[in-house]
Amino acid sequence: KGWSARVTPPRGPRKKRGLFATRAPHRPNHIGMSACRLISVDTEQLRVFVRGLDLLDGTPVLDIKPYVPYCDSFPGAKAGWLDDLDSAQDGRD
Repeated sequence: KGWSARVTPPRGPRKKRGLFATRAPHRPNHIGMSACRLISVDTEQLRVFVRGLDLLDGTPVLDIKPYVPYCDSFPGAKAGWLDDLDSAQDGRD
């Protein structure tokens, strides 16, 4: 199988969480999605240079899509249990 449905994140209380509520790299399929910045395109060597990917070293990039604000932007997004953790550590309520 190679993965577990519940994992213990490195931050916060030593409490198991659902795999998909964390950034654990051990997942049932190794395809992820991440927003990044396009730095340049080398058309001669057929290479694309990006910055800010939320991936592990050596992870292949399978596809690149343009950033479309009406469907890619989530200004009111919450991070679930991580929001509570950040508030407690920063002294915010």
